Amino acid sequence: MGQTAGVTSAPPAPTAPPASVDQLIERLGATGYLCDRRLATVILVALRIRKPLFLEGEAGVGKTEAALAMAAVLGARLIRLQCYEGTDLAHAAYEWNYARQLLHIRLLGEGDAASRVRAERDLFSSEFLLRRPLLDAIDNTDEVPPVLLIDEIDRSDEEFEAFLLEALNDFTISIPELGTIRARRPPLVVVTGNRTREVHDALKRRCLYHWIDYPDLEREVAIVRVRAPEVAEGLARQVASVVQELRRLDLYKLPGVAETVDWARAVAVLAEDGTNAGPGLLDATLGAAVKYQEDLDRVRAALPALASAPPQPS
Repeated sequence: MGQTAGVTSAPPAPTAPPASVDQLIERLGATGYLCDRRLATVILVALRIRKPLFLEGEAGVGKTEAALAMAAVLGARLIRLQCYEGTDLAHAAYEWNYARQLLHIRLLGEGDAASRVRAERDLFSSEFLLRRPLLDAIDNTDEVPPVLLIDEIDRSDEEFEAFLLEALNDFTISIPELGTIRARRPPLVVVTGNRTREVHDALKRRCLYHWIDYPDLEREVAIVRVRAPEVAEGLARQVASVVQELRRLDLYKLPGVAETVDWARAVAVLAEDGTNAGPGLLDATLGAAVKYQEDLDRVRAALPALASAPPQPS
């Protein structure tokens, strides 16, 4: 289908689990992920009781980055399953390597009867199994259990959601030819969604739930400074303040934190003194934050007032 179902990252060195919410906030911050106390609390609880964590929120608020940061804090391997319409068992869990099996069948005729019988039995052995993210996460031998990121579950079909529910219920996957594979050390599961459709209650019941909202002004400025250290403090605050105001408008798609960082970088490249941007420069780089023509028209009409207005409470 031309899409990547999963990505696995090599783990950093294993580290001791965080002992407190404050320590978790500090260690997440050291990875470049700045979160509030509520999110840090639910992450720590998920780590302690080994329960899947369901993170919902608008696009660009840091749901995927939370899982990446969690893996870095734990020194765990990150296994990512990117969901999309049509995601199925073959892309998410496993499939057989038919090309290798066909080649193996061709070689069956070259041996004696006993070797052919053994070769036929081997056709559906683990040697010919292509492990996808779910199977890789459940059947792991890692020193630290991996973090399994199931990204944008709301983009998948309800049929796949039902299969996922079964797999996460007891961390098993049934392969008819091999039997049931059960996790010896279950992964830490992070499920994310943008609420493009409602996820079934049965899946949410098996997870700890947290809604990630847009950050307040001070946190957004801090995020810009961490993600784009080349942007001066004043410029980061100016861009973040305008984005905070844009989120009060009736836009088709509100800009996320990722767009704030991109816009600040774009403005910093063009700002003459690197510390201040006027309405003209903000207008010229607006495409870094606003992605729809109708929204661009609304924002451009309001931009002069927004750029000159003092920051408002978030």
